Amino acid sequence: MDEQYDVVVMGTGLTECILSGLLSIEGKKVLHMDRNDYYGGESASLNLSQLFKKFRDGEAPSEDFGKDRDYNVDLIPKFMMANGELVKILTHTDVTRYLEFKQIAGSYVYREGKIAKVPATEMEAVRSPLMGLFEKRRAKKFFEYVQTYKQDDPSTHQGMDMAITPMEAVYKHFGLEPGTIDFIGHALALHLEDSYLSRPALETFERITLYMSSMARWGKSPYLYPLYGLGELPQGFARLSAIYGGTYMLDKKVDEIVYENGKVVGVRSGEETAKCSQVICDPSYAPNKVHKVARVIRAICLLRGPIPNTDGVDSFQLIIPQNQVNRQNDIYIAGVSASHNVCEKNHYLAIVSTVVETDNPQEEIQPGLALLGPIVDKFVSIADICEPIQDGANDQVFVSKSYDATSHFETVCDDVKDLYKRITGNELVLKQRQTQEEEQKEMAGQ
Repeated sequence: MDEQYDVVVMGTGLTECILSGLLSIEGKKVLHMDRNDYYGGESASLNLSQLFKKFRDGEAPSEDFGKDRDYNVDLIPKFMMANGELVKILTHTDVTRYLEFKQIAGSYVYREGKIAKVPATEMEAVRSPLMGLFEKRRAKKFFEYVQTYKQDDPSTHQGMDMAITPMEAVYKHFGLEPGTIDFIGHALALHLEDSYLSRPALETFERITLYMSSMARWGKSPYLYPLYGLGELPQGFARLSAIYGGTYMLDKKVDEIVYENGKVVGVRSGEETAKCSQVICDPSYAPNKVHKVARVIRAICLLRGPIPNTDGVDSFQLIIPQNQVNRQNDIYIAGVSASHNVCEKNHYLAIVSTVVETDNPQEEIQPGLALLGPIVDKFVSIADICEPIQDGANDQVFVSKSYDATSHFETVCDDVKDLYKRITGNELVLKQRQTQEEEQKEMAGQ
């Protein structure tokens, strides 16, 4: 470890692993450390004994759960948008060669005490109980407007400019009902709360377009999920970094970040110091450099069967819009099962999560837990969502944001791009990686 590196990365969360992979490809000498003995940091997938060690002080799991190795339990509930930024990064870096994906079977929304499927086809939309006949016609006009709207073509604007017009004015223009507005804003645009209504509509249009284009890619739902859990994503980027010369050290505690004249010069672990000119880390490695912006509660629930009223699907996303349960933030439920290689046969995993609003977070997720049917066991965590105080330009220590309460990876990718620009001074332009054959030839010729 007592060597000179260009960059030392601390924490093997997805954000950090994507960056170490990208920087390694560019020829940077990268050392990547983690205090845990597993990859993934806050975005890890744990086997049963790791899960019980983290949440139950090492208490032994019941034998009823089956084999330890059959479990890969995500700590954060997120899916990948099929047409989103993470898929583009995975494709361009060819990290997809290390992973297998499965589609999430359906997206659902909670409305007036019932679970309804988010329509995935025109036929489903016609039959959907989410809107009456006349409202469906109004909604159809709204969606046609979204699909044909072009910012640089005023003939598509109908007198509105989405870069200026607030979203609530667009809804009003089409005469949409509150229930439909809830559905569009929360189940399609995936806003966590309602502040978007007063912001320019273009942001929401882009979110709806992302949802629709992701849905069009495979049908059924807009989401993809890696077999063996989300922890496979950081591991895939770690492999990429290692192929390009990155060094990995797990189970390695970090004692201090070393500075000289206000700039980082290394990272110390025990008696060893890795010298470097830049450091990238998650908030847990630099608590004095971040501030808390919110808290999120997540309940990992182990179930014996699919959740009621979802047609027995093996995976789903269920959104409870905040207005349905008198909250400021939505409640999300992400569900996967044995067919994703994350738990034993005939078992299902559901994670209920939301932004904490009161002094009693456990009570806040009750509406979500109540929809799951019988819960065999549950593991609850409450985490701070932190953001860096400074941009890292002065001391060259670049801190990532915590994983937020959104149900997908778009904000993670925004953070990756922002960090990349601050670290390198350049915009992230994804270059197509060499094929496996080209890489092997190049390495053989070294």
